Amino acid sequence: MSASAPLLFSLPENQVMTERLALAIGAEVGELSVRSFPDAETYVRLKTDPKDRDVAVVCTLAEPNEKVLPLLFVLGAARAQGARSTGVVAPYLAYMRQDTQFHPGEAVTARILADLISLEAQWLLTIDPHLHRISRLSEIYKIPATALHVAEAIGGWIRVHVPQPLIIGPDEESRQWARQVATTANAPFIVLRKERRSDTHVVVTLPDAPSEEGRTPVLVDDIISTGRTMIAALVQTQKRFPSTRASAVCIGVHALFTAGAHDAMVAAGAARVVTTNTIPHFSNGIDITDSLASALRRQWTASSTTDRAELQTAGAAATRTQA
Repeated sequence: MSASAPLLFSLPENQVMTERLALAIGAEVGELSVRSFPDAETYVRLKTDPKDRDVAVVCTLAEPNEKVLPLLFVLGAARAQGARSTGVVAPYLAYMRQDTQFHPGEAVTARILADLISLEAQWLLTIDPHLHRISRLSEIYKIPATALHVAEAIGGWIRVHVPQPLIIGPDEESRQWARQVATTANAPFIVLRKERRSDTHVVVTLPDAPSEEGRTPVLVDDIISTGRTMIAALVQTQKRFPSTRASAVCIGVHALFTAGAHDAMVAAGAARVVTTNTIPHFSNGIDITDSLASALRRQWTASSTTDRAELQTAGAAATRTQA
């Protein structure tokens, strides 16, 4: 591999995604050591020299508390050791749901994490972050932050694998996203009304809609964590369309899955639970590597173009000074 090729460092549990990305874009997978000292502090060593190379750290931020500091340390080490640029590929971006103060005194962790990453990275790529009161990542990130969307990939999977689908969105905020999935899947869609009464208690109702008997319900959401939203939706769907009791499919972008969540969804009537591979899980069935690889290639091309333009500007300025 050329010493000028882009360099990908993988934090633990991200090796498969990193290797796929490297193969797709012609990058090198750097060797990295991350471990804990006996006192639980983190040790980081870059065994592949990042000097004068474009560097990206691949780290999906599920269970983020044990990953954020290693991520920042790897980025900081790459910068200190002369990397030409540093970026983050975070297929799942954590802490986006705490995007405002719901009660006095709360930390707005979406903004705090964005500030931390912006200190050490020059750009960020992610997949379908949970955007609600924050409508664009640029509102909280001080670096170029790109949110890729995988509605078309999900719709394409549904079109191939699900007969006569009916797309069901989890709440009104998902309407545009559910419409995109449905358009790609060539299927009708409806959107649930959702009321979250606590972290584990969700009430959903199906809106009045023409009967779609004979279709396969496909419940889609960006995050599956406790599974409560999906379970409540499954119950309502089975009441409305009893003939579909054994055929409902649940699809999530990000497979967080707290303990027992997957089994609870199956027990509630999900015939199949499918997720993308933004977070490694046995339910992964929709591969989004190509989308990330294309975006990463564009990012590095843009960075190289910017570098050349800056060099040309600096050269022109030096010529004027000499004159």
